[in-house]
Amino acid sequence: MFDLVIKDAEIHDGAGSAPVRGDLGVTGGRIAAVGGTLGTAKETVKADGLALAPGIVDGHTHYDAQVTWDPYVDPSPALGVTTAILGNCGFTIAPCKPADRDLTMRHLTHVEGMSLDALRAGIRWDFESFPQYLDMLQRQGVGPNVACFAGHSAIRTFVMGEEATERAATDEEIAAMAAQVREAMAAGAVGFATSTAEAHNGEGGKPMPSRLADDREMRALVRAMGESGHGVYMLTKGSKTTIPYLEELAAEARRPVVIAALFHSNTNPTAAFATLDQVNAARGRGRDLVAQTSCCPLSMDFTFRSPYLFEMMQAWKPVMAAHGDAALAGIYRDPSWRAAVRAEMESGRGRLLFNGEWDKLFVIEVARPENRAMEGKTLGALARAAGKDPFDFILDLALSENLDTMFVAQLLHNDETAVGRILADPNTHISLSDAGAHLTFFCDAGFGLHLMGHWSRDLGVLDLPQAVHRLTGQPAKLFGLRDRGLLREGYAADLMLFDPKTVARGPRTRAHDLPAGAARLTGTAIGLHGVWVNGNRVADAGGLCADPAARPGEVIRHFAA
Repeated sequence: MFDLVIKDAEIHDGAGSAPVRGDLGVTGGRIAAVGGTLGTAKETVKADGLALAPGIVDGHTHYDAQVTWDPYVDPSPALGVTTAILGNCGFTIAPCKPADRDLTMRHLTHVEGMSLDALRAGIRWDFESFPQYLDMLQRQGVGPNVACFAGHSAIRTFVMGEEATERAATDEEIAAMAAQVREAMAAGAVGFATSTAEAHNGEGGKPMPSRLADDREMRALVRAMGESGHGVYMLTKGSKTTIPYLEELAAEARRPVVIAALFHSNTNPTAAFATLDQVNAARGRGRDLVAQTSCCPLSMDFTFRSPYLFEMMQAWKPVMAAHGDAALAGIYRDPSWRAAVRAEMESGRGRLLFNGEWDKLFVIEVARPENRAMEGKTLGALARAAGKDPFDFILDLALSENLDTMFVAQLLHNDETAVGRILADPNTHISLSDAGAHLTFFCDAGFGLHLMGHWSRDLGVLDLPQAVHRLTGQPAKLFGLRDRGLLREGYAADLMLFDPKTVARGPRTRAHDLPAGAARLTGTAIGLHGVWVNGNRVADAGGLCADPAARPGEVIRHFAA
């Protein structure tokens, strides 16, 4: 007798094969039989032709802090995710000495848009080293499966303290960091993650620690990872980190390199394709480079208390160093500061997150009733109607409402023809949910549902078997997840049951359920009927349904070479 049989499903195996109609049986958390008509079970679910697929592998999350107080990393499992990869960009919370905890949290508040109050109230600090962090997660249990990167910024801070954001490392410090990487890989890290991206700034606008690493340090740490014989080198790429350089690192470490973030920009429409061509050329030379992209337009909710989309600019540094509304308001009113920001935007220097496309920036919620008519309108249109410069208009509006005005910016990846070309490339890694980060700005944890619904069903960019493969079997192979990502006998019973005719991500809602009552954006699923982690149902059509104390996920610590 099986523990679970899902009967009469359209079975998508995760390998991209054509679906077959039949049953799937589970015993002891593993798939025991696939196809045909199966016998009795302790629990039977009638699929009645719904699609059954492996659960989604989310390769780019930032749940490192949240998982310590929320083992189910809400909302991802209710959106089809059965395995989450933590620690991307190297922004981890382990290793961390007690003396550096507050510094680490303050950096996360800036670089990943996390509430400092929530972090201080919520993080469970029952660890210091990276192995101790994995041990703690294993003891407390996790809802979905998780795998964790060894994080460069955390390791650099562990070795160098506050000087990690100030200078290059010495030979002795590089050796100590390499030892930390080796220890993490031996303990079960999925790889080594870092960032050289100019947008990644910590407290006071200081570069995140990994951005201070020189070539000696980067090569030493990537080689240390590769010595383990497994693992992925992941980085969020800055403008000075070239694809040929990353190809050299891939050759030295003999490991895959996952490169974030491949976004299409309307203001530089050829850049993403030039990068993709370089990546594919390197692949043709036998180097395992993988461009990580998103299937969602990059949009961001913000107020001028934390306007992340502007923080890549040099002229914005005074704002990032300011504390309190009064200090912010003083800067925002300064005509010379406004002129400096405007000049930098107009110059086209660098790769700015926001490049002055004011008709892609909207007012979504005002604080004063007399401004209600502005909601839903673009800043470009509002500024033209007022006869003002758009930057002056948005600042004056925010100041008039005590910085409470809520805006949304449609930043990147909003040209569907161009994005469709990127998604259709079979070697891109579709991910970049950023789940667990920027919680007040956006929620893309339902990216997989969006791929299967919008891009596959509605636009036909990928057929459904391929869309499922890109969310399951492909990332499972990339990250070396053993016996996951496919519906095969003996594989883990990580499953997702959905209706291909309706599957989609639902509307976002704002909740105030983080530690200390902090707010976040969260998402819902449409057309998702069930999610199982290692054979245990964790979500149904209404969302999460598991007993919070029953944590069926695995802290994955062993990977394929």
